[in-house]
Amino acid sequence: MTRKEFYRTKAWQDCRNRYFEMVGGLCETCRAKGKIVKGEIVHHKIELTPDNIDNPDITLNWDNLQCLCRECHAEVHELYERKRRYKIDELGRVISRENA
Repeated sequence: MTRKEFYRTKAWQDCRNRYFEMVGGLCETCRAKGKIVKGEIVHHKIELTPDNIDNPDITLNWDNLQCLCRECHAEVHELYERKRRYKIDELGRVISRENA
């Protein structure tokens, strides 16, 4: 199963909706800073990969979820990108970060 397929499953949609309600629909990162901001995305802390996409301990475990606003979600993914040793250019080629 791909991530795209997973995010369309009823199991994920139900899990996401219940988690969102449980945290009150607020961005958890902003709330920790004392700000009240509407959450928009339920994010997986451990990134979903082909190796773990079928593992409900990763995909559906509330300990691996975080409700984020768009700004905080973008910041999290920027950190992921900086940690990678490669990037994909506009033509779809894999380029080492050292050569980018």
